[in-house]
Amino acid sequence: MKPIQEVKFVNLIADHTVDNAAFTTTEIDTAGYGYATIIAAFGNVPANVASMTVTEADVSATNHAAFITMGTTAAIDGATTALPTAAGGDGDLIIFEIDLTGRKRYLDFTCTAGDGSGTVTELGAICILSE
Repeated sequence: MKPIQEVKFVNLIADHTVDNAAFTTTEIDTAGYGYATIIAAFGNVPANVASMTVTEADVSATNHAAFITMGTTAAIDGATTALPTAAGGDGDLIIFEIDLTGRKRYLDFTCTAGDGSGTVTELGAICILSE
């Protein structure tokens, strides 16, 4: 068990409500850490989420490549992951547990809300870095 003093919390979302657009996110510098846990907490989801990925790069803000793509990547149980939907996404909590061994230094979480015809998708996300 890791004491709270040995972890770093990163707030990933600047704009917590968008409609038919990408959320503005903060890049994560993983230097000195062994694990990253990204927690995405949805509120209202008026339209199916268009995309959600975790990307990585060797250099900050340069050539990020996706290595987790919701809707195509397998979950821990082997089933294909699913994006939050208008029919059942309200209150969804999605957690990505990432072993940073062999990963590139910089991570980014990206999410694009579907078209809610003026009704916003609500999302908060944090990353917890630990050894």
